[in-house]
Amino acid sequence: MNLSTTTRRNLAAALCLGVAATLAIPALAHHGWRWTTGKNIELTGVIREARLGNPHGVLTVDAEGESWQVEVGQPWRNERAGLKDADLAPGVEATFIGEPSANIEDRLMKAERISISGRSYDLYPGRD
Repeated sequence: MNLSTTTRRNLAAALCLGVAATLAIPALAHHGWRWTTGKNIELTGVIREARLGNPHGVLTVDAEGESWQVEVGQPWRNERAGLKDADLAPGVEATFIGEPSANIEDRLMKAERISISGRSYDLYPGRD
């Protein structure tokens, strides 16, 4: 079969769009709040690793011998709350209030508020 250049380009573009959509589905399924319980918990621990940036920051937190992944806000949200990257550095002890994954065994939480050294940072004002 002999395909024209335009047909080959259209097929390549369709293939690229299909691959991009397939790769985006897990990311879209995770973002937002649908994966959480809808109820807050409090978690206190020491930050072991911080990956800050878009689409949101993720901290690895050691809390009572368990490793948790704590999602914090996007850079603009953290800044608006008064947080600086250094506030979320490894070695910092913090208390996180937020919603855990509906599957608690995931040890994954989306933080709404963070307290560090007695100061509270409200990432999602008005959300309880």
